[in-house]
Amino acid sequence: MSIKLAIEFLKKLEKNNNREWFADNKPEYDKALKATKLVFNDIYSKMQVHDELDKMKLFRIYRDVRFSKNKLPYKNNFGGTFHRVKPRLRGGYYVQIQPGNNFIACGFWDPSKEDLLRIRKEFEMDDNEIKSIINDSKFKSVWGTLKGDELKTAPRNFDKDHEAIDLIKKKQYIFSIQFTDAEVISEDFAQKVNDYFKTIRPFFDYMSDVLTTDLNGVSLIQD
Repeated sequence: MSIKLAIEFLKKLEKNNNREWFADNKPEYDKALKATKLVFNDIYSKMQVHDELDKMKLFRIYRDVRFSKNKLPYKNNFGGTFHRVKPRLRGGYYVQIQPGNNFIACGFWDPSKEDLLRIRKEFEMDDNEIKSIINDSKFKSVWGTLKGDELKTAPRNFDKDHEAIDLIKKKQYIFSIQFTDAEVISEDFAQKVNDYFKTIRPFFDYMSDVLTTDLNGVSLIQD
């Protein structure tokens, strides 16, 4: 079953985002969802060879419109996350299938208050290792530059003139790669995603080490 079914269904849904149309086309949605799950499960299996994941979560297509100005009842994408085994391993993976806006992402998009402070304090103390990783030519050729929301100025109790302020200001630490619809429906899509995710490991290994130790390098994980 090809994920092309998902692309085709989502294109139709974008033009007919209402409950009546969705109900009439529920069988097509079910097929699109099944095709998406097959690909996501394939990615999950491939990643377990080189990483430790505890689960894959495919998000529901139904939107919660209670507190949103956008009252469209359905998302126009299929998205899923791949969770690493915590607390020892940190960072997460995301895959989104959406016509014209397919992408994969990984990193830290909603770090806890405690984790964010720990990351910032690490960069304040020494930013050489993180910059060596994210500025490596091979790494950048795959993932480009670090993305994520950031503060307009320095966080409280941090020097706005610190040499690593570009990293310290960030609230998220994310890398992403876009895919065309043609790339998504190709037979090697799952393998490509797996290969790309595998190359993020230097970043994840470093960040996992940071988030499982204190500033003196002492492990925070209980035996």
